[in-house]
Amino acid sequence: MSMDMGGTIRALRKQKGVSQEQLAQRLGVSGQAVSKWETAVTMPDVALLPAIADYFGVSCDELLGFDAMETERKVMEVCHRAQALRRSDPAAAEAALRQGLKHWPGNELILNNLLYVIPVPERREELISLARTLAEGAVRYDDARYDAWRILAENYSAMGELGLARNAIEHIPEIYFSVLELKARLLTGDEAVMAALQERDNDAYTLMLMLLRLAELYAESDPESARRHLTAARAVMTAMEPLEALEEAQGELTGRTDALAARLDAK
Repeated sequence: MSMDMGGTIRALRKQKGVSQEQLAQRLGVSGQAVSKWETAVTMPDVALLPAIADYFGVSCDELLGFDAMETERKVMEVCHRAQALRRSDPAAAEAALRQGLKHWPGNELILNNLLYVIPVPERREELISLARTLAEGAVRYDDARYDAWRILAENYSAMGELGLARNAIEHIPEIYFSVLELKARLLTGDEAVMAALQERDNDAYTLMLMLLRLAELYAESDPESARRHLTAARAVMTAMEPLEALEEAQGELTGRTDALAARLDAK
């Protein structure tokens, strides 16, 4: 809570033209209690905050001295700084996010970004615990929740816990169209161009990943199909090589394609 909340209550009370006793009577507390709030001797009980905010016609955030838009801007600055460090220095990225959590404890955007810098398998248990907190908790952003379920599914699968992985996957809704696709098709100008570029990158990565995954799945039972899918995956990678946005993903997939090619050549 803001330590200046008492000053906020005092200013709102005077603006409304009521006395401490009148406010106290409305809230069912003593006038002495209101006096202590306004002089920062004590703070109102958390359960009273909605009633106080409603009486003065403000939000609880305003009562607490929070500027929601400014807070979100600062949180996004922390997240963007961590994202810039994610590949080159994940430890520094984690430190930046941990520092952010000292200012905004429990912020789901910061916690969501933290999922990307906790190393696995070394700290997988910690990662799973955090992901479950986001997946099962009351969060404002659905994409943070679904991202947490996805990360849980990936880690359970890596552990061989396919039942838990399946359960996590089933919490993620099937999406038959994307906002980016609709913007690209239905809007015009720069907004449509940016949406189309982002959707292109997303779809290219998915196509590369699925072609490679099919090649891996066919490797034992149908090597010829595996080779065809592997060739197609490499063709897509080559076509998309100039795209900086896919550089990290391509590096990961290239390692997998090379390993699979070696297995198939050995047959």
